[in-house]
Amino acid sequence: MSRVALRGGRLVDGSGDMGVHDLYLKDGVIEGLDLGGSVDVEHDASGTLVTPAFLDLHAHLRDPGQEVKEDLASGLAAAAAGGYGTVVSMANTDPVVDDPGLVADLVARAARTSGARLRPAAALSRGLGGEELTDFAALKAAGAVMITDDGIPVADSHLMRRACEYAAELGLVIQTHSEDPALRAKGVMNEGAVSHRLGLPGNPVEAESLMLFRDGELARMTGARVHLAHVSSKRGIEVASWLKAGGAPITIEVTPHHLTLTDESLASFDPLYKVAPPLRSAADVAYLRDALHGGVIDSIGTDHAPHTLAEKERDMLEAPFGISTIEVTFALLYTELVAAGALPLARLLHLLQDGPAAVMGWAPPRLAVGAPADIVVLDLERVREVDAAHLTSKAKHTPWQGTPLRGWPVLTVVAGAAVFERR
Repeated sequence: MSRVALRGGRLVDGSGDMGVHDLYLKDGVIEGLDLGGSVDVEHDASGTLVTPAFLDLHAHLRDPGQEVKEDLASGLAAAAAGGYGTVVSMANTDPVVDDPGLVADLVARAARTSGARLRPAAALSRGLGGEELTDFAALKAAGAVMITDDGIPVADSHLMRRACEYAAELGLVIQTHSEDPALRAKGVMNEGAVSHRLGLPGNPVEAESLMLFRDGELARMTGARVHLAHVSSKRGIEVASWLKAGGAPITIEVTPHHLTLTDESLASFDPLYKVAPPLRSAADVAYLRDALHGGVIDSIGTDHAPHTLAEKERDMLEAPFGISTIEVTFALLYTELVAAGALPLARLLHLLQDGPAAVMGWAPPRLAVGAPADIVVLDLERVREVDAAHLTSKAKHTPWQGTPLRGWPVLTVVAGAAVFERR
């Protein structure tokens, strides 16, 4: 392994601002500060923020079987371009990641692939069918770090209870897609004034809040660690807050699109804005933003969900749900929240670093001697327009096309090796 120096950056981690230093990396870990001596590689980090690489607990990498949308190489490279050092991949692939052999294959192939580090999730039910549990113990032994049917809600409450009991025994986190499938029905956007005006079938916030309540109550009942993914509404946050206050061992995730886009975006009838759960009202967005300040929300997950352009160009009723987000998440949230004075930088970093680590029971990422050398260098003054044609992801389309954003990752290091560098 080579010895690397990141020179002259301002070092910040969850313990605070460490000031301007040279950071030395060796053999995949942090060697120390201002050590001097010869190095094999050096990077000029002057004028930038040097901080632990981000953790994403919610990304759809589409591998295996849907590689036309994304594959391990493109997905992990896109994650690195977004400043992520570790990504948890979802299991709703083709075939579904419901077998230990598929988990082991993902782990092995990712180890040979440059980019972010992969930590795969495995399916809760066989084939995502919601009828039969997978073998959680075998999946964990093969390398799965999370259990989830994300993309498809688990409708059977008894099955969900047994899943929680099984996961609690094994110390595994369950991530939910909390929407009542019968109540959301064929809704393609938030049910409300905008859906009524547009004549599009709506998906009410109650579909989310009802299922969040069930999943939180089952977590309390069984002691399972349940991570409530992509909570999108004021009512959803209120329910989750109540559950937490009552002792349910739940954690809560929000996404960049639910923090920055509203259901008014669908007035264009552009399926680029079609996601599940749907974009909500401006009041919901404002409430989610306010909730970032407290201790209710634990992490920001990208819910990176790439599709082909042909799929997203179908009409609103037929196009698939999902937005490609992983490359723009930090710059988007830095611009809209931090630079706008709505959120301290330290809190945003917490929700991308220490928060997701705590959800998983991992050590908090630190710029400390002996810690993994997973680093992102951020140029907080750099402004550039989002250009879908130059995204690393295979999904060359984005709701933020042409939007000038400030605060971009310029270097991402994983295990001491540069896996992304922006020129």
